[in-house]
Amino acid sequence: MNTLFDKAPQRRGSGCVKWDCEEARDAIPMWVADMDFEVASPITEALLRRVRHGVFGYTHVPEAYYDAIIRWFDERHQWLIQRDWIQYTTGVVPALSAVIKALTTPGDKVLIQTPVYNCFFSSIRNNGCVVTENPLLSGDDGSYSIDFDDLERKAADPAVSMLVFCNPHNPAGRVWTPDEMERVNDICLRHGVCVVADEIHCELVMPGFRYTPFASVSQACLDNSITLSSPSKSFNTAGLQVANIICNNPDRRQRIDRAININEVCDVNPFGVEALIAAYNEGGSWIDSLCQYLAGNYALLREFFAQHLPQVRITPLEGTYLVWADIRPLGLGSDEATRLILEEGKVLVNSGTMYGPEAGEGFIRINIACPQSQLLQALDSICQVLARHGQLS
Repeated sequence: MNTLFDKAPQRRGSGCVKWDCEEARDAIPMWVADMDFEVASPITEALLRRVRHGVFGYTHVPEAYYDAIIRWFDERHQWLIQRDWIQYTTGVVPALSAVIKALTTPGDKVLIQTPVYNCFFSSIRNNGCVVTENPLLSGDDGSYSIDFDDLERKAADPAVSMLVFCNPHNPAGRVWTPDEMERVNDICLRHGVCVVADEIHCELVMPGFRYTPFASVSQACLDNSITLSSPSKSFNTAGLQVANIICNNPDRRQRIDRAININEVCDVNPFGVEALIAAYNEGGSWIDSLCQYLAGNYALLREFFAQHLPQVRITPLEGTYLVWADIRPLGLGSDEATRLILEEGKVLVNSGTMYGPEAGEGFIRINIACPQSQLLQALDSICQVLARHGQLS
């Protein structure tokens, strides 16, 4: 038994969105992307020290914050970030909105690779831009790849100025290879398209796979990209609200800084700062153990569906803790299946249509970042409901 992750903290009644939203009050929540695990003990200890300080005014971000980011990415991912490339803000979604505001003009088209994180759609539209999809291709085993021919055609449109690139990809579960990313960048460079890499899930990688920062692939990738990063998903600290925009171009940084201030997301809270420093300085072994546990959960889920409902096709998971399940063989739509699973099975999962109405139809997304006992209970309910209503053959 892994004592770090087999026992979940009490979350219902804590004001936690995942557990206390109206839909999840009587259900097992397997939806929003946070984890049912206590954070690494160095983070808790750092926050307790900060609480005992007793003063919670406006926050000065110390050099230790930048040092921790630089050291972590250098030692862990062989990417040496320069101090002046880093701009902090309150979260990766506010960061994305600020970058779109800074580097596009209303009416521009912004590429996304669907199915993809739902906030990409809203961030693009809220800044007056137009969503343009470069749908991912699905192979015989359910794994996803990039449609480079379609990307070339879409990027060639003079109205397209940006690609929002998800690495690792949510919900397709891919950890993109350096060759794939270099090819993406080559296409974007030819057509004057800037790449914004959302890498919030970067530490959550299954054994046998390796995350590579987009900007570290080559000098050309670094020069043509902006990286959005945060420890929030990996270390379960989303509520502490801190993230970073990493860009080596001084002109772009100046424009992004102005957008951060226009959007009024230029101040972070003291707990986010302390948590990041503790996570990156002392959290390596915790992350390693977490990824092993998540790999066990994923294997358990695959085995459970293979035994109880083999018609459901589970997308191979290389990164994140979000499993993309293909229920199309059951003849059920995503929204219908999600509703039935909640009403009859008392489990809350995400409908695939959130991640693109066409690319996500016929899928559900299941968050497996929980103790195995909770996962088994949820899977049993999910399979019973789907078997009861699906067209089994």
